[in-house]
Amino acid sequence: MNASPINWLLSLMLLFVASEAILPRHKVDLLIYNYLQNRTDLTVNCKSKDDDLGVHLLGFRNYYEFKFHPNLFGTTLFYCSMQWDGIMHWFDIYTSERDTCTYCLWKVKPEGPCLVEYKKVTCYSWNTDA
Repeated sequence: MNASPINWLLSLMLLFVASEAILPRHKVDLLIYNYLQNRTDLTVNCKSKDDDLGVHLLGFRNYYEFKFHPNLFGTTLFYCSMQWDGIMHWFDIYTSERDTCTYCLWKVKPEGPCLVEYKKVTCYSWNTDA
């Protein structure tokens, strides 16, 4: 006896819902701080494949925060364009391959963003490829 396409789809949906309940995903809290010099404002626009989080203007030493659940496939990526004084840079602010933090605090400096973790600061260069 062949299962109907509707029964197959319902079974697949039930399996997905059950896996979401059984395999809880951690939540990531990501903060981007403006650490530019001379009290310069920073304009930030973060996006993923599916979401555009909008444009945010950060005054000196102010921050923008967003929270998300990384996907189960380990392919979560958020990238941000950052602009000040007519200069635009961009950076992959979260990649599942690189980042293990659940509280990711980024300090944006002219030379690049720095990830601040417990007793450890890792600075990166801006992305250069298009």
